[in-house]
Amino acid sequence: MAAAKDTKPMIKKLWGIAKCPELKLSDDELHLIVTKYTGKGSIRDLNARELATCIREVGKLRDSARKDSGQKRWGGNPATENQRKKIYRLTQELGWDKPARVNGLAERMFKCSRVEWLSYQQCSKLIEALKKMLERKEAEKDAGLHADDAGGR
Repeated sequence: MAAAKDTKPMIKKLWGIAKCPELKLSDDELHLIVTKYTGKGSIRDLNARELATCIREVGKLRDSARKDSGQKRWGGNPATENQRKKIYRLTQELGWDKPARVNGLAERMFKCSRVEWLSYQQCSKLIEALKKMLERKEAEKDAGLHADDAGGR
């Protein structure tokens, strides 16, 4: 009976993974998987090692279903993907090597700690701010070149 108490959380985990939105396995389908990997017909009869095997296999099914459906665990707002590419190009032109720098700017402007979490409008504003910064940087470069030319005459 002590073993049954130790496996109770694992049984809950197995059921949780089986009923996740990506899989939505029926009771019969889960029992078929358990039988395939352990040879036992009842989930309550499984020991901890057999439960771990079943959890791992059902987890693999969930991960492959997630991959097939195109869901990403992380990755940011899909509506702003092209905007983020533009943001990263502008930061490279500015000479910003670290992503923390643009994330810091996003935090300062929008109180949002990562560029990936910005809305469409926020990304647009950030792009415009980066463009202005790039224009100022180029204007300073041009002013420096003209000052050198005038000083050399």
